[in-house]
Amino acid sequence: MVRDGYFYALGLAVVAALVWVMTQSLALTALPLLLAVFFLWFFRDPERSIPTGPGDIVSPGDGVVTEADWIETAAGSKLRLSIFLSVFDVHVNRAPVAGTVKVVEHREGSFLNAMKPESVVMNEQTLVVIDAGGFEVSYKQIAGLLARRIVCAVKVGDRLERGQRVGMIKFGSRVDVLMPADAVPRVKTGTRVKGGSTVLAVLPQRSGDGGIFDPAVVS
Repeated sequence: MVRDGYFYALGLAVVAALVWVMTQSLALTALPLLLAVFFLWFFRDPERSIPTGPGDIVSPGDGVVTEADWIETAAGSKLRLSIFLSVFDVHVNRAPVAGTVKVVEHREGSFLNAMKPESVVMNEQTLVVIDAGGFEVSYKQIAGLLARRIVCAVKVGDRLERGQRVGMIKFGSRVDVLMPADAVPRVKTGTRVKGGSTVLAVLPQRSGDGGIFDPAVVS
């Protein structure tokens, strides 16, 4: 449980108590109590089984994959996967790979519906770039229509483990992941994923003779 859930729930419990004292109405008292239960549920933070396969890149958040394509960036071609988090999903974010945080950039912006393609450019967001040793993987926490706060719990120089908790986005949002172009996707548009446990893609590994093999298909 993220501690924010306790704060919201406690505040609403106090409101419910005041409403009961003033009105003696079960119906009116039930509303803040139901909201308190909702916030406890919304800020849940379940444990996850973290994949340990070489080259595995895991999802930084729960939700549904809405985009999966290769794009051109200033650093060259990248595979980008976009994940939409509805208000019903777990909103704790996790590191997609192990490595050292190289960049943390926060940018103010709009609060468009995170399902819209332009939200990746227009909306408030935080970019984190991870140096995974030989390659980089970055993720963006992108605010949505209801999300008004991005929580980034990492800073430049931090050493992260794959699947480690790195922050959260409140109340509906989007997370984009950029990875090397030769990463082999393991999900597609419409796939439901879980933060820290679903493998989004696998990076081919180099064999001892310098060749490349895909660890996900080698017996």
